[in-house]
Amino acid sequence: MLRKIINIDEDKCDGCGNCVPACAEGALQIIDGKARLISDLFCDGLGACIGDCPTGAISIVEREAEPYDERKVMDYIVKGGSNVIKAHLEHLRDHEEFDYVVIALEYLQENGIPNPITSQETEKPEHNHHHAGGCPGSKTMSFEAPLDSENESGKRISHLQQWPVQLHLVPPTAPYYKNSHLLLAADCCGFTIPDFHKDFLQGKSLAIACPKLDSNQEVYIGKLASMINDSNLRAITVLIMQVPCCRGLVQLVQKAVDTAGKEIAIDIVVVGMTGEILQEVTLA
Repeated sequence: MLRKIINIDEDKCDGCGNCVPACAEGALQIIDGKARLISDLFCDGLGACIGDCPTGAISIVEREAEPYDERKVMDYIVKGGSNVIKAHLEHLRDHEEFDYVVIALEYLQENGIPNPITSQETEKPEHNHHHAGGCPGSKTMSFEAPLDSENESGKRISHLQQWPVQLHLVPPTAPYYKNSHLLLAADCCGFTIPDFHKDFLQGKSLAIACPKLDSNQEVYIGKLASMINDSNLRAITVLIMQVPCCRGLVQLVQKAVDTAGKEIAIDIVVVGMTGEILQEVTLA
């Protein structure tokens, strides 16, 4: 699967070892005088080690890698004692990886190991915290879903339950994708369909993309495959325009399903230039 993971430039690495204690997950070791990533599944891709590298040898890349495994990481973490466990939980919390925090706390409880931080310190805050260095426009946010609006009249209401929405920006394991029905919409659809929110977006998570203009679409395949497997999508609705290039979005989904190796319900909806529904197809 494609995911974010650290990359070490051996030419820049001087083997100082500063990155090793910075990696609470134990993914790094100094071997033969160089920092080495010893296991893909231990690296969370959050980059705590980057700021401790004096030579700039460590960066984050997106590549094929083993899925991160919090339980296997905890097997390693608990050997370091209470302070290491605390540092690991705080690391996950500070990067808003609350799903991993839940898994870690379950692990501690199952193995009779005390939780070294308070429940308030591991709870998801009411408002997501933005960390320095990132783009405010790609900050992950969830919104409260509105009431059903079948009989809605007057001013329309938004059924958007998340941010960001662009497929390049969304994290595939964001909480709003967990067990959701994904609406994957071509960029133009939201401007073409008068009742886009009420008729298509209501009750669904969202990702938007343009199969003609967006670059590096191999990343899209990896992200969608991760949504299918890691976020356990229930179904995907692909909403596209009638123009030929939009069919590329369907092909991306089909490749992602093949990559994920998991059956999932897929509905294809084709929209005309003036917002009419031209075709609806369910893929077997």
